[in-house]
Amino acid sequence: MTVLQTQPQTSCADRYASQTANLSLLPQDNNNADAQATKAVKANFITPRDPVIETANGGRLPAVPLAEAEKLNRFKDEAEHLGSRGGAHEIRRDTAYLAAAQETDDGATMDDSMSGQSTKAGAPLRTAFPSSKTHPLFPQLPLYGPPTLLRNLQSLGFQITSAFLSLAFLGTIVLGSLFTSIPPLLSHIYLRLTFRNPDARRPFYEEEKRRRIARRASARAWKRQRRWHHQGSQSNSVTDRQYEPTEGGKDPLICDVSYYARRVGLDVEGFRVQTEDGFIINLWHVYNPQEHSRLSSAHRDQNDPIVFPKRYLQDDNDDNSTPSHRYPPGRRKYPVLLIHGLLQSAGAYCTNDDDSLAFYLAKAGYDVFLGNNRCGFQPQHQMLKYNDPRMWNWNIRQMGVMDLAALISRVLSETGFAKLGLVCHSQGTTEAFVALAKEQRPDLGNKISVFCALAPAVYAGPLIGKMYFKFMRIISPGMFRLMFGIHAFIPFMMTMHRWLPGSLYGALGYRVFSFLFNWTDMRWERDLRDRMFQFAPVYVSAESMRWWLGRECFASQKCILATREEGRREEEEDEGADNGAGDYFDNGKAHASEERGEGREGREWRGRNAWYDEQVPPFALWVAGSDELVDGRRLLRRFERGREPHVRVVHQKIIDEYEHLDVIWAMDMIEKVGREVKEWANFLVSESLLARSVDTLIDGYEGKHPPPLYIRVCFRASATFYEEAIQASIHVTVVPHYLCLWLHCTVARTKM
Repeated sequence: MTVLQTQPQTSCADRYASQTANLSLLPQDNNNADAQATKAVKANFITPRDPVIETANGGRLPAVPLAEAEKLNRFKDEAEHLGSRGGAHEIRRDTAYLAAAQETDDGATMDDSMSGQSTKAGAPLRTAFPSSKTHPLFPQLPLYGPPTLLRNLQSLGFQITSAFLSLAFLGTIVLGSLFTSIPPLLSHIYLRLTFRNPDARRPFYEEEKRRRIARRASARAWKRQRRWHHQGSQSNSVTDRQYEPTEGGKDPLICDVSYYARRVGLDVEGFRVQTEDGFIINLWHVYNPQEHSRLSSAHRDQNDPIVFPKRYLQDDNDDNSTPSHRYPPGRRKYPVLLIHGLLQSAGAYCTNDDDSLAFYLAKAGYDVFLGNNRCGFQPQHQMLKYNDPRMWNWNIRQMGVMDLAALISRVLSETGFAKLGLVCHSQGTTEAFVALAKEQRPDLGNKISVFCALAPAVYAGPLIGKMYFKFMRIISPGMFRLMFGIHAFIPFMMTMHRWLPGSLYGALGYRVFSFLFNWTDMRWERDLRDRMFQFAPVYVSAESMRWWLGRECFASQKCILATREEGRREEEEDEGADNGAGDYFDNGKAHASEERGEGREGREWRGRNAWYDEQVPPFALWVAGSDELVDGRRLLRRFERGREPHVRVVHQKIIDEYEHLDVIWAMDMIEKVGREVKEWANFLVSESLLARSVDTLIDGYEGKHPPPLYIRVCFRASATFYEEAIQASIHVTVVPHYLCLWLHCTVARTKM
């Protein structure tokens, strides 16, 4: 081999080694075994915008800029395939592509011929990367390389400055909450001094008194039962109750979901789920111990970072390999996954005893799973440690695209179902709305039978203009990182959670969050309020809070998937339509029938800026009418005005008196939200069952014994009414269950 032949190969190898060193877990300036095992090998693109670095030992490192991931794959390909036909030309084309990709930040799709993109399995890595399309709402995350002395010093500097500055910010918020509590306190004292009960103004005052008396009686009964048990008495140990509590007495106010599940006759087992970028997140399974036994810890441990495997491997000789196998024959339960809101954990669904949404759905016949986002109470990653800034380099898009996908995949794998019902609150709805967008991970919609959004957080409410939120919006990104760091957001909150007694922490937590988000406990059961705040806050990244409150993204754009300019155009169109000045469809390009959405051209014009494609699941929406944090009515208006032609809203409800947290914590939440969530999940499952039954009946079981004409007409009319009721969002939940029962009985008789 000549010198001229070896020089390009050496240059390619050097460039690849240099890029590998920039993206590896540990510095590559030494040859120790750990450094070599954690060396960056290639970038895997989970979505077109989400590269994940794969290391030599199979580990995963989270988000890196698209350009850096592309260079790693290109340099690797050049080093391995130097001299391939067209290599020099393709390298120049990739360089041009990268330069264009860096300039493309307006959301415009680049030409495929420019990208040189290939979908062939054997394509070179340099042509296998997806197009680099950056949405203004999702700017690329910073690049933090392997730890060096300089990087460690910088990281320590951020931790020191943020410790003082964020603590000062938190102290200001606490003082503000205490100061604003003075007028209500004085009013409370005045009413007491004038022999009036200030609590009598609460809407559920009488019900709160009744529950308080019942809870105290239950605690005394539990204490007597435990005393009899210790004395060896069996007189009160035998019961035929379906849900027998195994915990009771006075509430110790602890952060333990399984404890509160046992108080209502249920239990919880925890799964460790690994995301595609290496984070270990917690998934809790709520179950009835009389129907299901806890899986082994080995089975519940973290899985491989692969979502939706083609075939879930099971041991055919082990009847306990999945939860679905451990239910009695014919008693499999449809899975429902619940996702929590900002600064909360999934324990927020488990604080109201039997009136908790998670426990209510579990006792209503669902297989309930509670999903937690990355970091949570115990930050864990396959490779990264707490002090590594890469551990915290994520925002809402990674939570939706990575966390939600991993949780859905694990639930479906454990239950054996093809789809599940998804119930989200607040930030949880944001994750789902982002992940389902056609530019993110729309295929998730094929795994969801219905998406129930409680207090959907898509458009910002008036609260975003408050002084403390405005302060976080006007400071520069650099100042934001200096003040709140590049690690966890105000971790001192978690320290207070560990140190303070439950009652004091609950009272302080309520005051602070009430001051920040302008909600009250008027509709909550006050005796349980301290319990509600035992499951918040959790660890979140400063980068995530910067996405919510910083100057670049949600707080500035006022929407999760549209820019401020797009939102302003929508408002102008809506105002014009409401004032009768013209139809918002009228753009000088569509005639009247198209404006009403009639015909293919009209639908295409309506959906010109649609967020979702045909893979999106049905939506059911519950909007809190008195919510100042988010604007749910504007989201409903977007759907009603036809801007999302592929979205099928099967249910929508505005609860005028509800605030942001009332949709999960109000005392009448079960009546106004919970029952409808239960029914609509069954509704859509029954819809599929009804369609299959009608088709099977009319086909006459492969042509045998065709049903009489009057039965066919009756069933087809029933199915038509049912379908039209869904399209019109008519709540006829009881219809499908009786229809399905009738259909199956008739089919059985016909088959005989």
